[in-house]
Amino acid sequence: MSRKARLVWALGLATCLAAGAVRAQQDGPAAPGSGGSALGTAPGSGGEPAAPGPGQESILGGRAGPGFPRVPQGITRPGQEFGAEPRPGVGLPPALPEAELPIYGPLTLPAGAEPEGPPDGLTLDQAIERLVRVNFDLRAKAVEIPKAEADILTAGLRLNPIFYADVQQVPYGSFSDERPGGPTQYDVNVTIPLDVTGKRRARTEVASRAKRVVEAQYQDAVRLQIDNLYTAFVDVLAARETLRYAAASGAGLRQVLELTRTLRERGAATEADVNRIEVQLDAAELALLEAEETLRDAKRTLAVLLAIPPEQADALEVRGSLRDEVSGAPSLEQLVPTALSARPDLAAYRLGIHRAQADVKLAVANRMENLFLLAQPYTFQDLSPFDAKSAHSWALGVTVPLPLFNRNQGNIQRARLNVSQTQLQLVELERRVAAEVQRAERAYAVTRRSIERLEGDTIPKARRTLETALALFESGEEGQLVYLNALRDYNDIVRQYRDTLVRHRRGMLRLNTAVGRRILP
Repeated sequence: MSRKARLVWALGLATCLAAGAVRAQQDGPAAPGSGGSALGTAPGSGGEPAAPGPGQESILGGRAGPGFPRVPQGITRPGQEFGAEPRPGVGLPPALPEAELPIYGPLTLPAGAEPEGPPDGLTLDQAIERLVRVNFDLRAKAVEIPKAEADILTAGLRLNPIFYADVQQVPYGSFSDERPGGPTQYDVNVTIPLDVTGKRRARTEVASRAKRVVEAQYQDAVRLQIDNLYTAFVDVLAARETLRYAAASGAGLRQVLELTRTLRERGAATEADVNRIEVQLDAAELALLEAEETLRDAKRTLAVLLAIPPEQADALEVRGSLRDEVSGAPSLEQLVPTALSARPDLAAYRLGIHRAQADVKLAVANRMENLFLLAQPYTFQDLSPFDAKSAHSWALGVTVPLPLFNRNQGNIQRARLNVSQTQLQLVELERRVAAEVQRAERAYAVTRRSIERLEGDTIPKARRTLETALALFESGEEGQLVYLNALRDYNDIVRQYRDTLVRHRRGMLRLNTAVGRRILP
């Protein structure tokens, strides 16, 4: 490979690595322990580029002496400002997938209402309270709030004065008439930066508004983690109810198996009839085993969210029901305005607009650098080599960057554009929130009507058909296939009813998530 080819290859590799690093910073969280946020970008934080904090600039040197204060190099570099680094925001927790319920095996509606669980079981309200208090993901995200408070502290720090002392006109040997020079001079001076454009105040305002955005983002993370809790809690209820349906189906099939064996002894049924029922019973027992494991797995998932030790997960009992005990949800005309006012993600963007406006003020304040006041309280000139009395003096001076050019025009324009961009993002999010509420409300209403129809008409018809087929089989008027066909149709209806119950209970809780407020139990 030629030298030129090696150079091109090396540049290409460096470009790829740099691009990968940029994508990692943009698309994913910061590396653990890096000190950066493990979360996303806060709304309204794109107005001001990162800039060094107070005291991070190197010093512009000059010839020693009273007329040359030591000042930061920023006064000679266009685009250099004292700014607050944009704070990353709180990332959203990933959605928890729903547990898969057993899809095979017969199911039967048990006698009696759905049990709510033991009196000392974990209720949904108790689960929410525990989630907010002990969930490790939320606890980690909550640390972003004190980190934002630390940013406020950093933004409000003042630049330290610069102390400088020197001695000049020091001879190699001594001065004389043949080698005149001097006198030797000793200087002590202090350079004090003067923030005449209010950069520190603007920095603090940006950091304070950024903290409010982070607080709203944390509330949104809580909202979505509660939605994950809804999913896990309903998974436990659904698995528990499926287990009850499967157990009832097995008990019913055992009775039918005994009946079929009795009919075989009378000569009214064959060995093949007995085998068919035994196959159905085997399927029911397998479905029961899968339902038991699904329930255990759902409890483990709920235990992880609630920081319950794994060894206690199997013993976790919940108290709740899939049944809808409320008269209905508020109207869509009430839900959408409630969501627009209550959703914390919308609040984060509204606060982000204020933060972006504060960025504009900071960019304007950064258009001019600090003034530097030189106070030189002590200057000593040693005149003893000239047989004269030594002299003491003081000096005062100021370094002023002349504002002939606005050196922050690009950053000011960027900050103003960021305000408009954040406002557009807010409008888009408001539209998406309204659509999300509409979809959640329709899903709730449709599943509610489906349950009413299944309970009021479809299930009673299917049960009567099954009972009639069983009576005809028991009396010998019809063969076993008539009963098995009726049983299969009944199982399909029961499975549809179970799935609709679960979807409706999820729909109730998802409506809460979409609105951002607990409106349904």
